[in-house]
Amino acid sequence: MLKIETRRAFENLPALLFSAMARKAAGIMIARGDLAVECGYERLAEVQEELLWAAEASHMPVIWATQVLETLAKTGLPSPAEITDAAMGERAECVMLNKGPHITEAMRTLDDILRRMQDHQTKKCPLLRALRAWAMPG
Repeated sequence: MLKIETRRAFENLPALLFSAMARKAAGIMIARGDLAVECGYERLAEVQEELLWAAEASHMPVIWATQVLETLAKTGLPSPAEITDAAMGERAECVMLNKGPHITEAMRTLDDILRRMQDHQTKKCPLLRALRAWAMPG
């Protein structure tokens, strides 16, 4: 499993993917919390989008990780941003939740969101523009 959590890992993603593709089984974990700190919060959406595209192109499954429905799992009440973030997990093969006293409710909510998002995701196809994030400035 390629755990992409640093800027260096993201910048070296093509080489990492080629190396992993030589294995019988491989996948990518997008560790978005650390990645946001490393690449900048304002770049996170773009970086994770490119990671999803690269994983799809290399036929590797993706684990959508870090802080998905975290407030819900910990307090019992999600933020609106967490709901839309969880919906983006539909584009991955697996969504990782962190533990908390309300984890069962978080699992039910995630299941409900992902089931409903399946119909929407098949109607939309992201366009793959030239990948530029690997040449991020300084």
